[in-house]
Amino acid sequence: MVTPTRKELDAQLPDAARAWLDAALAEAAHATGDAPQAAPSPYAAPAWELRFAAAGRHCGRDHADAVRTLLLAEARADSATLIRLYHQGTAAERRAVLLALHPLVESPEALPLVEDALRTNDPRLVAAAVGPYAAAHLDPHSWRHAVLKCLFTGVPVDAVAGLRSRAAGDSELARMLADYAAERTAAGRDVPPDLNRVLTLTGEQSEES
Repeated sequence: MVTPTRKELDAQLPDAARAWLDAALAEAAHATGDAPQAAPSPYAAPAWELRFAAAGRHCGRDHADAVRTLLLAEARADSATLIRLYHQGTAAERRAVLLALHPLVESPEALPLVEDALRTNDPRLVAAAVGPYAAAHLDPHSWRHAVLKCLFTGVPVDAVAGLRSRAAGDSELARMLADYAAERTAAGRDVPPDLNRVLTLTGEQSEES
């Protein structure tokens, strides 16, 4: 899932939204510091975090992901801030946090957020969860189940970062895909077209080949 750059976003936003974004990014930059970001008072959240929550209202739902990820990057949000914003946020805010994890978090510290999103059946959350951060940090077992979750929820496997390299030669993933296809067929349900595509990437052949 690719979000627009600041330049691309500026070209798409009306004047009022662009001015709002300029102010929001300035507030986020002002909040940046070398010291760890402490959790704010529940009665007085930092101004940029209020902007983060209000992004859809001021810039439109279609641009909210891009605006929020820009804010997180400008504030250089640390793991504690990202985790807090995720758990306090709406589904849209959680999606933006997931999209921003890479490269803000270098360690696997934020993996619980990815795992939480993969337990949902929200396709947009699942798609955001299987980005570059998941590709870098999910262990093989969890990553395989993430691929299956995409097939189950109808998320195109193009959303899975690093799919080709991680699927190559993965016989266990091939077995899981074959089992899932057999279950779908036995239940009289269609097999997702992407399943055979991933199966091919593992180096195994589908029965239809």
